[in-house]
Amino acid sequence: MTISMSSASLQVCTRMLTNLHHILGKAEQFVEAKKIDPAALTTYRLSPDMLPFTRQILIACDSVKNGVARLGGLEAPKFEDTETTLAELKVRIQKTLDFIATVPASAIDGTEDNEVTFPAGPGKTRTMQGQDYLNGWVMPNMYFHITMAYAILRHNGVDVGKIDYLLGSQG
Repeated sequence: MTISMSSASLQVCTRMLTNLHHILGKAEQFVEAKKIDPAALTTYRLSPDMLPFTRQILIACDSVKNGVARLGGLEAPKFEDTETTLAELKVRIQKTLDFIATVPASAIDGTEDNEVTFPAGPGKTRTMQGQDYLNGWVMPNMYFHITMAYAILRHNGVDVGKIDYLLGSQG
């Protein structure tokens, strides 16, 4: 039995972004309990040359919404990238979830061999077949940026664990 492009993308991305939303809820509880400035988390980076927490969330969301839209031949919603608070970042995740919930499986299924051209850095594009794009670009980018956000929170003492990453509030 083969796995469909929609089940490999829509379902997985929905689960991971939902788990990320849950993790940000735990970050909100942490800053409230510790009485710290939330910017201590939202601007934090693990390394000087690394993007800060907020950008990790924005890129995770953009990887999903743009990837799903490109695969399905749809117009991705445009988000302004003005989020600075944990609450605003949770809204961004929810807007991304709301968008991918509107994408029918039929728009994604059967796109394995379709060519997808996408931005790959300033002034650069890249073209891949749909399945390679999903498995080799969209999903790794989503996982990478969610993992970096998780690592930043964990490093700063937020009570998140592997089960939060994998199962979110269902854990």
